[in-house]
Amino acid sequence: MSGDVAGRTAAGLRYGWTTGACATAATTAAYTALLTGEFPDPVRIELPKGHRPAFALDRGSLLAGTSATAGVVKDAGDDPDVTHGALILATVTHGVPGGGVAFRAGPGVGTVTKPGLPLEVGEPAINPVPRRLMRAAVAGVAAAHGGTGDVVVELSVADGEELARHTWNPRLGILGGLSILGTTGVVVPYSCAAWIDSIRRGVDVARAVGHTHVAACTGSTSEATARALYGLPEDAVLDMGDFAGAVLKYLRRHPIPRLTVAGGIGKLAKLGAGHLDLHSKRSRVDLAGLADAVRAAGGSKRAAAEVIDSNTALDALRRCEALGFDLGGLVARRALACAEDVLRGAPVRTDVVVIDRAGVVVGRAGRTG
Repeated sequence: MSGDVAGRTAAGLRYGWTTGACATAATTAAYTALLTGEFPDPVRIELPKGHRPAFALDRGSLLAGTSATAGVVKDAGDDPDVTHGALILATVTHGVPGGGVAFRAGPGVGTVTKPGLPLEVGEPAINPVPRRLMRAAVAGVAAAHGGTGDVVVELSVADGEELARHTWNPRLGILGGLSILGTTGVVVPYSCAAWIDSIRRGVDVARAVGHTHVAACTGSTSEATARALYGLPEDAVLDMGDFAGAVLKYLRRHPIPRLTVAGGIGKLAKLGAGHLDLHSKRSRVDLAGLADAVRAAGGSKRAAAEVIDSNTALDALRRCEALGFDLGGLVARRALACAEDVLRGAPVRTDVVVIDRAGVVVGRAGRTG
């Protein structure tokens, strides 16, 4: 295990540690060894909310007093984090006198190539809070062992470039590997905070590079459909997943002139009913409510009955298609109304595209021209 257990959620799930916390522990151990010749194991650090975890070292190497490398294996607790089990390495060398702490991206850590992120273009993808934690750790080690605190910290992640392909980094313009992340140092299992943060960073990048049209998509099929319809580049597409509310609320505060919401009929039927979290564990398709909407839209009693008798929204779509009722269009209009309600008059012209499982468009609403 990479650190002392931070505790458990009310559901009994283990908390874990962020890449930033692991990098801070590795940096602390490496700098201590550089000054003393010995690696502390375990190595204890202090996090922003008072946690003081101790991390076991996976490895440590010292090169003739000129550099030291320490590695910590990330334990994400019970969160399904792509970086769980990743080896985070810090190599510390003496820096320029008076230079403080300089950061470098080693193998598996990305470099920022697009504006809009909280780091300048060309900087290693080591976020501000982990940088602050590492600077404080370096200062503490220097005070304890007579160092200057002027060091170069190079962070690496074993297989980080491959792992990064399963994250938002390529789309955000972070190339060459993972980001070193974390605001508290603690991973809350199934909080989905990282996904929501990635959505926000996606909006920030799109705004910074000047995109005037973005598409928020529930999955890869709707993403492909939206890109084909509008010719959007990859960094103008937001992997919304189930977090419609996160997209809409962030765009309300940070508007982009045009938004397309694209997704399967089941997900967007839930959005049309007012659900902003579209995950199956947190919302469901209300077929009875959808049947009421069919009747209110002038659909026949039989169409409404077919909707109620359906197993899924897609099943309801097929039954309504057979009767000549445009259920896809109705779902699109309802989803659009919900989206516009959340946006609350923000200058974001919105349209909705509803697809079936094959990516065929079955409903649209809003101005598309």
